Formats: sequence, C-alpha cells, structure tokens
Amino acid sequence: MIEVAVSWGAIVLCGVAAMVLGSIWYSPMTPIGRAWIKESGHTKESMEKAMKQGMAWRYVLAFVGSLVTAYVISHFADYLVVKNLNDGMTMVFWLWLGIAVPILLGDVLWDNKTWKLFAINAGYQLVLLLVMGSIIASMNG
Repeated sequence: MIEVAVSWGAIVLCGVAAMVLGSIWYSPMTPIGRAWIKESGHTKESMEKAMKQGMAWRYVLAFVGSLVTAYVISHFADYLVVKNLNDGMTMVFWLWLGIAVPILLGDVLWDNKTWKLFAINAGYQLVLLLVMGSIIASMNG
C-alpha cells in the first residue's frame, strides 16, 4: 500500500474554512445567498422552517464531508508532491474542472435546475477547493 503523508491540522482547518465560507456564500444577507435561495426554489418561510426543524445534523454531515474532501485532496497533494501555493491551486482547479463541474452539470441537464444556480454552486466549489488547496499546500510545504 502506498504511504501517504497528510497534515491532520490542515484537514481540520479545511473543514472549518468550508463551514465559514459556506455560511457566508449562501447567507441570505449576501447577494449570492439571496440568488441561491431564489434559484433553488426556497423561500424565507421554507428557510425558517428548516432552521426550526433543526439543522445541526446537516451541518455535522457537511463538516464531515468537508473533512473527507480535504483528506482526499491531501492524498493528491502528496502523490503529486505539491509543496507550494501555485501547485496546490493548480491541482484543485483541475480537480474542480474534471470532477465537480461535470457532477454539478447534471443538475442542469437532468433536474431542470437553472444555469444561474449551477454558476452559484460551481463558483462556491471552485473557491472552496482553492482555499483547501492553498491550506494543504501551505501546511505540507
């Protein structure tokens, strides 16, 4: 089995960064967040109802998912010997373009989601992966 060196501190920091970025990106207080609410078919009332029903498990699962993403990115960084910011950001850009974009494209093609919603979600994924790639490259270097 291939030995992989990962920085657990970087992985946890990536998870925290994902939660902070997501709370800002999708916040109803930001233009992007308001557009996301509209494009995804939510209303102020449906968002309030979801909050009352308890969103803790959703946040826990989102955090765990972010940790998994950061762990996998750490593997790629180790395999590719990523040691600087430019290499980390380049690596995650290609992962975004080749994995995240085609997956999100399915929402437009098969689930009748709008291109605007695609752009909001794909933009979030790109920024998130660039942040994660930066953190991992900086802490592995």
